[in-house]
Amino acid sequence: MSDREYPIHPRVGVGAVVIKDNKVLLVRRGVAPSKGLWAIPGGGLELGETLQQGAEREILEETGIAIRAKEPVYSFDFIERDDDNRIRFHYVIVDLLADYIDGEAVGGDDAAEARFLSPQELSELNVSKNTLRLLRAIRFISE
Repeated sequence: MSDREYPIHPRVGVGAVVIKDNKVLLVRRGVAPSKGLWAIPGGGLELGETLQQGAEREILEETGIAIRAKEPVYSFDFIERDDDNRIRFHYVIVDLLADYIDGEAVGGDDAAEARFLSPQELSELNVSKNTLRLLRAIRFISE
């Protein structure tokens, strides 16, 4: 069990929406929560970091891609309960738009895999519901 499980208060998560050549950067999560699902890359915000600094660090750690994070575009609550109805994970996640700077997508840290994916490729993958909502909200994919 990680220190992220069964928290005593919500944790702040930060992610970045990186689009390059009409493809979005996603990771296949290698650990819980959402293990195995494709999602926007990101992770926990560290004490003293701005949202932008956290997103830039997390995307580099998870994907090998250097970015310049911009403004928040989407936020949501992620709460997962166990079989006894105890809160196993509780995140407030803020996703930011980001510009691609440099690098090749390679899974690292908590990501089993990282790739730039077209809207058509997304339909063939197991993508998290929150990621699909976000991509619809920014009009990267349609309903």
